[in-house]
Amino acid sequence: MMGSRGLLIFMIDTCVILAAGEGKRMRPLTTTRSKVMLPLANKPMVEHLIVAARDAGLTNIVLVVGYGERGIREYFGNGEAFGVGIQYATQRDQRGTADALRVVEPFIEGTFVLLNGDMVLNVWDLRVLLSQDTPCMCISKAEHPEDYGTVMVVDGKVMGLEEKSRHPKTNVINAGAYLLDKDIFGKLQSIQPSSRGELELTDAMMEYIKQDVLSTYELAFWMDVRNPWDMLDVNKRLLEGLSSAGEGTLIKPGVVIEGNVVIGNNCVIGPNAYIRGSTSIGDNCHIGHCTEIKNSIIMSGTKVPHFTYIGDSVIGSNCNFGAGTKVANLRHDHTNIKVCGQDTRRTKFGAIVGDNVKFGINCSVNAGTIIGSNVHFAPNTYVSGIIGDDTTIR
Repeated sequence: MMGSRGLLIFMIDTCVILAAGEGKRMRPLTTTRSKVMLPLANKPMVEHLIVAARDAGLTNIVLVVGYGERGIREYFGNGEAFGVGIQYATQRDQRGTADALRVVEPFIEGTFVLLNGDMVLNVWDLRVLLSQDTPCMCISKAEHPEDYGTVMVVDGKVMGLEEKSRHPKTNVINAGAYLLDKDIFGKLQSIQPSSRGELELTDAMMEYIKQDVLSTYELAFWMDVRNPWDMLDVNKRLLEGLSSAGEGTLIKPGVVIEGNVVIGNNCVIGPNAYIRGSTSIGDNCHIGHCTEIKNSIIMSGTKVPHFTYIGDSVIGSNCNFGAGTKVANLRHDHTNIKVCGQDTRRTKFGAIVGDNVKFGINCSVNAGTIIGSNVHFAPNTYVSGIIGDDTTIR
């Protein structure tokens, strides 16, 4: 063991990213892909983590995969294209975060960083995390701590953890990022299934809390994706200062692009289209004549050809919007939009649309609508609520 922590920083090169979960709350967007492969600023969300880890000096990446494993492996390969080495550990049954960490033990030799795959961090925080003593839990302050497990901290040490509570005692939350060493694997052996039937990493953290050794680091920047509409906020943040169009993309006359917008490769935009800020458009998309897109994520292969409006929405791959289709994004009373009684905490929210959805001409989609994958709508259809996969509305 070396005496200087500064020298130890350069010995830590391994980052484990938990990317095995299905992401049920994200359906229908995860019907055909892993949650961590959902695009933010036209890159899979886990790619942003890998790049931040690389730039912090963590060039040995271990991805824990399970649901949607093939898509992750095909996209990232051995990591060479991303300037890292990537190894894969497969969690066959998604039985919780502690179970996910168990499968990486053969890949770990010393101290490592552990990250949940459904969040965005910056490189500066990771660099500071590497200078901390193990074990260390990253924390953040949340506007709605009732959505998370909260952390009681005294003098930089974790004194207690509280599972999700309607009335949490603090707004400090567990951010899902840790600096750990091989000692954690011994703690994992005694964990029993929680009330949810899962093996929880936080139960292993309780052992460290009892020993009064679990330190904390408060992240300067942290965002996570819990629900589909959260993608809009994270996408907006990642697009700050960016504006670009990919190779082979044609911007026709009369197109207005306003604010931070990223457009993928081989797209056709216009003529006379209006693309407003905080919008990302994937590869091979067509945004046509007199169409307006605002603060939205349009995934690859989707066509929005003529006289259509889409605002504050997430649209899956290979969809087609018939001419004149409109997606509403605001209630007349300007109150928060709810989905099946769940408050999105957004006054402007359009729709979540799965993959391969086809709209006939002049369809109307109400604010807060969720549309599954492989759904077909007849012309002049009014769409509201939740529409399941593989549905045909005549």
